[in-house]
Amino acid sequence: MSQRFSNSSAHSLHRSPKSALARAIEALQPAGRGLALGTGLGLLACSSLAFAQSGAAKQESSLAEVTVSATGMAAGDMATPVQVLGEEELRLRRAATLGETLAAEPGINASHFGAGASRPVIRGMDGARVSVLSDGSELLDASTVSPDHAVTTEPLLARQIEVLRGPSALLYSPGAMGGVVNVLDGKIPTQAPEKGLEGSAELQAGTAAGMSAGAFSLTTATPLKNDNGQLVLHAEGVARNAGDYRVGSGWGQSKVPGSFSRGNTGSVGLSWVGDQGYLGLAYTRQQARYGLPGHQHSFEGCHAHGDHLHCGSHDGHDHDHAESSSVPVVDLTSERWDLRGEWRKPTAGIAALRLRGGLTNYRHDEIEDGSVATQFRNKAHDLRLEMEHEPIAGWRGTLGLQTLKRRFSATGEEAYVQPTDTQRHSLYLLEEYRWQDWSFQGALRHDRQRVEAELSNERRSHSATSASLGTVWKFQPGYSASASFTSGSRMPTAEELFANGLHMATATYEIGNPDLSRERSQALDLGLAKTTGDTTWKLNAYHYRIKGYIYGATLDAHEGLQLLQYTQGNARFTGWEAQLSQRLSRELSLSVFGDGVRARLEDGSALPRIPALRAGLRVNARLAGWDTMAEWIQVLRQNRTAQYETRTPGYGMLNLGASYSWKSGGNQWQFYVKGQNLTNRLAYAATSFIKSAAPLTGRNLVVGLRMDF
Repeated sequence: MSQRFSNSSAHSLHRSPKSALARAIEALQPAGRGLALGTGLGLLACSSLAFAQSGAAKQESSLAEVTVSATGMAAGDMATPVQVLGEEELRLRRAATLGETLAAEPGINASHFGAGASRPVIRGMDGARVSVLSDGSELLDASTVSPDHAVTTEPLLARQIEVLRGPSALLYSPGAMGGVVNVLDGKIPTQAPEKGLEGSAELQAGTAAGMSAGAFSLTTATPLKNDNGQLVLHAEGVARNAGDYRVGSGWGQSKVPGSFSRGNTGSVGLSWVGDQGYLGLAYTRQQARYGLPGHQHSFEGCHAHGDHLHCGSHDGHDHDHAESSSVPVVDLTSERWDLRGEWRKPTAGIAALRLRGGLTNYRHDEIEDGSVATQFRNKAHDLRLEMEHEPIAGWRGTLGLQTLKRRFSATGEEAYVQPTDTQRHSLYLLEEYRWQDWSFQGALRHDRQRVEAELSNERRSHSATSASLGTVWKFQPGYSASASFTSGSRMPTAEELFANGLHMATATYEIGNPDLSRERSQALDLGLAKTTGDTTWKLNAYHYRIKGYIYGATLDAHEGLQLLQYTQGNARFTGWEAQLSQRLSRELSLSVFGDGVRARLEDGSALPRIPALRAGLRVNARLAGWDTMAEWIQVLRQNRTAQYETRTPGYGMLNLGASYSWKSGGNQWQFYVKGQNLTNRLAYAATSFIKSAAPLTGRNLVVGLRMDF
């Protein structure tokens, strides 16, 4: 679990008080011998192991500038932290799920629902407050409905992942207060391959779950007659298989029952690529089958009486709560069509016109004892049209329209949400201006949404307007200060409005509230960074005030089952993210890092599933052609918990890593080996609904080989 910022100057960080870094260092002290061991082993050469989320790349004396694809802006000129993970960094960080892939990034955790489902949790916010995109287009799966539903993106096929906040996030979502995760892939080619035929192949194997995975991609081009561009064909695929995973010592069982995960993804895309742009279409089919750990059949028959749970019959006799003989299994299939295009400089005054569209047919069955118990269906489409204009009085920016329609249904034993239709129409604008050492960004977005419930014939309409302003001041070479302020609105989801039933995967009985109004938030983000020299650092502090924050308030509990009713209250989120790196020599560097967030309601009570403070120490070394790394991560106890929520103890993890790259036969090769939680520490994720039933993975060794040709 590394906490690295992306290798861009994008992360605008505020210099928090000295005590913040002091607390981070103090958090490492309980690690004692483990920390010393981690540091020493990091200096070993080829025997070091690699850690998937550490990014054991060689430290440079200055952080490379990158362009954020989602905005077209230089990352260092953006007013809020923008994390960018490129292909090189992703090769050592990729996990089976998007949440676990990003869990190392500052301010980002994972929801962790066994091995099959895990969404990013950004600054303590999850669900609909974190929007996940496929190259600018919403994924339109069912992962925002419940944490046991998988995100339908494949990390092994990602070529870049961007995490956006503030003004840039408003281009993509009206309610992504936590942020927007944009996964860039190559399914629709945007340019022809230089060699005529290019591709890659990768194999992985892991010990904790007997994991094996393989991925490939191929791209080829055919020139058209009369120099009318080229037709570019791309194909890619992934297959993975993992059994129940092992946990740290002392849990009582060596493995988590029902934590297996299997799946495959295949995609074919065809583009016309010309001098001024491209237009392409791709079809993607994804299948997955994974278990649901911690599923409780003893709750069958439980229902709500007002603000209390009732789990017995009215005549005084209990219902039959016989346990199922097997763990429930999710059988998921997602079919998706993607349409993307760009026309550069079509006429005077317009820099580019862009088109993004997605059509998704998502379904998954929850199978119990060999029979389908509950069926989930999500048929949806969205379309985005954008115009990027040339500078006007020094301002350049993007104006866009977006429309979305989603039909979601659940039938069967756990159909706790009635079928709903959601329609949303949006208009947005992002502008940027540069003056001397200053850059300014502003964004404005307006949305209208209508949600209809099929069975109750209820209809709810909402509108929301959000705005954001930010600035970056490069007050001297290598140093920058930044600030941004966002006034945002989030409209309630169909599930928050109309849920009513037992949800055994999360051990909850959920009751929606059709009278919910939109949330209103005010967010301040301050940053300070040094990006050049042997000593670099990034500090960031933020504060959110949210009026009408929508959350599931626990009204009652019975033997682990919680009665949740969606309600609103005023909330505050306050946190920080920091990293300090020191280059000791050409081959050796040292880093300390950490993050923390506190989220509470106006009365001072804590919100549920908020991540604990983290801090760590990492050593990177380049020895005999190997990039090696050792790190110790210390996660503190989470004692600030909501009512009926269990506390999580602190833990430390030792992670080691190494990678080696070489060329042979005109191809680029890379071998890597990753060691995670090598002390086999038993650890629980404070962000998880099933933290007690599914601890984090224990000792794990992963080896991989990749070839690019």
